[in-house]
Amino acid sequence: MFVVLDGAQMIELAGPADIFAGVNHVLGKSVYRLIVASPGGRPVTMQGGLTIGVAQSLQEFAAGTEAIDTMIVIGGGVLETSGNADAIRALPAIARRSLRVVSVCAGAFLLAAAGLLDGYRATTHWNRAHLLARHYPRVLVEPDRIYVHDRSRWTSAGAAAGIDLALALVEADHGAEVAQQVARWFVVYTRRPGGQSQVSAQLRVQPARTPAIRAVQLWLSDHLGEDLGVAALASRAGISERAFARAFRAETGRTPAAYVEDLRVEAAQHLLETTDMTVGAIARAIGYRRSETLHRVIARRLGTTPERYRQRLIHAGAALVLN
Repeated sequence: MFVVLDGAQMIELAGPADIFAGVNHVLGKSVYRLIVASPGGRPVTMQGGLTIGVAQSLQEFAAGTEAIDTMIVIGGGVLETSGNADAIRALPAIARRSLRVVSVCAGAFLLAAAGLLDGYRATTHWNRAHLLARHYPRVLVEPDRIYVHDRSRWTSAGAAAGIDLALALVEADHGAEVAQQVARWFVVYTRRPGGQSQVSAQLRVQPARTPAIRAVQLWLSDHLGEDLGVAALASRAGISERAFARAFRAETGRTPAAYVEDLRVEAAQHLLETTDMTVGAIARAIGYRRSETLHRVIARRLGTTPERYRQRLIHAGAALVLN
């Protein structure tokens, strides 16, 4: 069942709902029954002004006895929980009858206000994670995750991250092949790993103002295997090395070397998560001549080794299936 309040984003409801409905289509039978509940069963006004009709009252649902597979709380723009006291009071009763308790985006604030995330690892939209940690210190906030699975609790960042979380739930229920079929049906990436950063290295750095430097900045991610030293980048921009290095740092907030390393680490993480390439092959693919260099960079930036990083994901995937 979905719990929806005024101010939610349509994609945070429609994205996961369509994924579950897609499973019914792919399997040719109804394995998920979708229910949407709101306070008082009233229509909900979404961000952007769209209004959706709701068939179920949240309070009546809380008073029921029917077992629930998954409760998904859609947060949207809900940060101030004081105006949603009735909804928050209803959540624990529903959670007690649910095998899984899930939130999308700021839905984590509603779960936290209900005490349902105390002692659990959780995430939310990157721009709100610090508020979740500040207001609910008993929640173990992981701010830079697409989604987090901790026992019976699943939480995700906003918007499209709800689709990733829904695909992860489908994989837990029906296996990777079904999740992949549904992802292909909707032409989306087949479940980005939950540990992937919410914001890419390119988006974390402001775009350069100088057109030649900005062009180099955009070119970099597709050419990580090439010589990306300052001399080569400055030559590509048609600027002296000293002027390029100074301007790049002034306009992006990062040195060229640090920015290149950001991109290479992110690419290495992606390849470790999604392929069975050897560490040496990954190192060469992203521009390091020796695997030892990648080992040093991963150790310094992530506090682990490439092999342990990949093994942790394997264990996480095993836990996903077992839970």
